[in-house]
Parts: sequence; C-alpha cells; structure tokens
Amino acid sequence: MSELVRLTDVSKVYQGGLAGALDGVSVTVEKGEFAAIMGPSGSGKSTMLNLVAGLDRPTSGTVTVGGTDLGSLGEAGLAKFRRDHVGFVFQFFYLLPNLTALENILIPAQLRGTDAKGRARELMHRLGIGEVAEKYPARLSGGQQQRVAVARALINAPTLFLADEPTGALDTRAGEQVMELLGQLHRDGQTIVLVTHDAKLATRHAARVISVLDGRIVDDARLESTDLAASDVIRVRGEEASR
Repeated sequence: MSELVRLTDVSKVYQGGLAGALDGVSVTVEKGEFAAIMGPSGSGKSTMLNLVAGLDRPTSGTVTVGGTDLGSLGEAGLAKFRRDHVGFVFQFFYLLPNLTALENILIPAQLRGTDAKGRARELMHRLGIGEVAEKYPARLSGGQQQRVAVARALINAPTLFLADEPTGALDTRAGEQVMELLGQLHRDGQTIVLVTHDAKLATRHAARVISVLDGRIVDDARLESTDLAASDVIRVRGEEASR
C-alpha cells in the first residue's frame, strides 16, 4: 500500500483553548486502509477528521492528502479538493427535505457538472435502497437516510471516505448494517477513516484503531484480526493514557 494521508506535527488550538484541540499529532494512513479513530468527547478525534477533509485548518503542522499539502490551497482550492477527492458522512444525515433520495445523492455530481444518474442508481441498488429513489427523506427510516448519505458521499468516486460517528443517530441494528456496508466498501478497495466512540464497532470492522486522548495519539493498533475484543482496546488505551 502507498501513503494517502499524512499529518505532521499537527496542532489545533481553538480560541480560548477549547476542548477538541490537537497537540503535535503525527500519523499516516495508507491507501486502502480502514482506520477507526476513537476517544472520549473533546479528545480531538473529530478535529482530526475535519483537518483531513479540509474543513478546518491546523494552527501549526501540515496535512497532506494524496500528495497535496492542504495548507497550500485557498478556500476555492479546498472546496474543489473536497468535491473531487473526499466523501464525508456525518452522524446526522443532512439530507435536503425538499429533494428526493436520488436528487440528494446527485448534489455533489451536479456541483461538479457531471451527469451521474446512472451511477447514482447503481449505488442505490448496491446499498439496498434502490426502491426509495423517488421518496423524500421524511418517508425514510434512519438507516435508509444514512445509506442515502453514504451514496451521496460516494457519487464522485472519492479517493478518501471519511465518516464522523455515522451510526450515532441510528439504533443498534441499523448501525450495524451501516458498518457492514463500510466494511464491504473497504473490501472493495475504498480507503476509510472513521470516527467512533463505540469500541465494539471499531474493532469488529476496522483493521486499525487510533486512540486519541487530550489531543494526542495514545495508541495506534493495526489489528491482525477484527475480532480483537473491544475490552482489549479500551484496556490498552487506558494504560497508554496513564503513562
């Protein structure tokens, strides 16, 4: 595998020193990896994801994705970078209520100026939501809405797929279905970086768990088997944090 993402001595300090800052983080993600970032609220995990996505800028250090130093891009350049290279799924679905499922999925492609209806319908079929193409979000279950959000994130064939607590607004069954979907995308070659607080989901589906505490990486475990017990990851994280 080749390197896709690199953070080098990255720090992020919000005005007033609010929780969520990063403190000298250096880490790489290889192309084709499925990495989960774990940590308590305010630990900096979502901040890290936002920096990789180009949604935020570091106070110091460099963030490089696919060989591009994001710090060298202006706002228009970052917008184009996100549009062309990054798919992002959030905890909440952010679907436009006045558009159908299909129309929501097509938004990024339309911004890019491409006709992607065929790809959109193919993605919907693959994700098991082909039958809801003409339905509005209010008529969809939470799991269906999240799958629409996943399809929207994939419509431009992104180099990097980022997910911030994608199961947080779902019940257990729907959350597991979304994680199974991400696992299938990874097996198909998609690079995925996931933020989650759920150790069981992370260790069951991801091949690597990066633990963050107080803005620093305290453990980085590449799992030989995704069957590693969640309690083992929690124990290791606690031991590292106490040092």
